[in-house]
Amino acid sequence: MHEADFTLSAGPTLASSRVQQALGQPITFDYDPAFLAHFKATERLAAELFRTDKDVVLMQGEAVLGLEATARAVVRPGMRCLNLVSGVYAAWFGDWLRSYGAEVTELKVPYDEALEPAAVRAEIERMDAVDLVALVHSETPSGIENPLAEIAPIAKEAGALVYADVVSALGGTAVEIDDWGVDIAVAGCQKCLGGPPGVSLCVVGEDAWAAIDANPSAPRGTFVSLLDWRETWLASNGAKFPYTPSVSDVNGVHAAIAECLDHGLDEVIERHASAARACRAGVEAMGLELWPRSHDYAANCVTAIRCPEEVGVVETLAHIRDRYGVMLSGGYGELAEKVFRIGHMGSGSRSLYPLVSVSALARGLADLGVVVDVGAAAEATLESLSASGTVVTA
Repeated sequence: MHEADFTLSAGPTLASSRVQQALGQPITFDYDPAFLAHFKATERLAAELFRTDKDVVLMQGEAVLGLEATARAVVRPGMRCLNLVSGVYAAWFGDWLRSYGAEVTELKVPYDEALEPAAVRAEIERMDAVDLVALVHSETPSGIENPLAEIAPIAKEAGALVYADVVSALGGTAVEIDDWGVDIAVAGCQKCLGGPPGVSLCVVGEDAWAAIDANPSAPRGTFVSLLDWRETWLASNGAKFPYTPSVSDVNGVHAAIAECLDHGLDEVIERHASAARACRAGVEAMGLELWPRSHDYAANCVTAIRCPEEVGVVETLAHIRDRYGVMLSGGYGELAEKVFRIGHMGSGSRSLYPLVSVSALARGLADLGVVVDVGAAAEATLESLSASGTVVTA
C-alpha cells in the first residue's frame, strides 16, 4: 500500500521540505564539535519557542518518553498531586502519578468541555495542601484547549509545582512558560512544528530540579533519567551525553523550530488559528457537529467532529484514504469510535490544506450515504480562509 497523498492527521504531521532536507543530512559523530554546537543551538531555539530561561532538555524519544521521564523524576511517594482531567491523556497521566506513589486528587470535566480556572481554584482551596498541579494544555484526542495561562498562576499561588503537557500546543497556540509560572513542560516536535517524532522537548525549572533532588525515587542510570542528563550534558556545559543521541532527529528538530521562528512565532500561531477556524466553519456548514461544546476552547491543532450515527469512524476513514488519498484521524482511547479528527498542524495549516481535509471528509461521508452539504462545506472553508488573510504557501 502506498502512502496517502495528504497526511492531515492528528500527528505525526506533514514535514516541510526544509525539515525533510535536514533529516537527510549526513549522520555525523555525536562528539564532533560541530554536532555538539548544533545540539546546544537546538536547545537555545527550543527555549526561545517556549519563551523560557529555564533548562531545556532534548530527550531522545517521542514525547511520551519525556512525559514519563519528567513525571518519574519529580513525583515521590506521598506527593499530593492535583490532576486536572479534561481528556484521555490527562486521565492516563493520573494513572502514572498513582503508580509512582502519589496521593492523587482529580478534578474532571466531560471530555467535550475545558477546565475552568475558578473550579481549579476552589479545588485547591478545598485540599489541605497541594505539591503539584498537572494538566494537558491541548488535548489532541478531543480537540480541547485548556486555559493554562490562567490555571498555572493559581497553582503557583498555592505553592504547587505546575506540570504542563504542551505536546500539541507548542507552535500552534500561545505557550509562555516563564510568564505563566510553569515549572515543567513537555512538548513534541511532530505536532504543530511539523518535525520528526523522535525527540521530547522538556523544560525543567529551578523549583522542579529542587523537587527532583528531594525525590529518592528519581531514576538514575536509565534512559528516562533527567538526573543523568543534568549531571552529564548540562553539568559538562554540552561536552558529554548520557547516551548516544539521534543525530538525524536532532537535525530535523532544529530545522522545524528554526523554520517556525523564522516565519515568526506569533504569525505561525495565527496561521494555525486561521486553519482551525476554517475547518470548524466547513464542518458546521456541511451539517456535522463539533466535539467541543464551544468554539471558545476548540483547539488550534485539530478539529474534532462527532461521528454521525449512520457510519463508523474506521470504515469512513479507510474509504476517504482509499478513494481520495487523504489521511485523517479517528478518536483515541475511549473516543476512538466517537470522533473524526482533522489535523491542521505545521505545513497542514498552510494554503488550502484545510479545504482538502474538509472536502475529503464531506465527500467521503456522502459516498457512504450520510446527508451532508459538500458544496456548503467547501464554500464556508474558503470564505473563512479568505477572511482571515493569513493563508500562506511557504
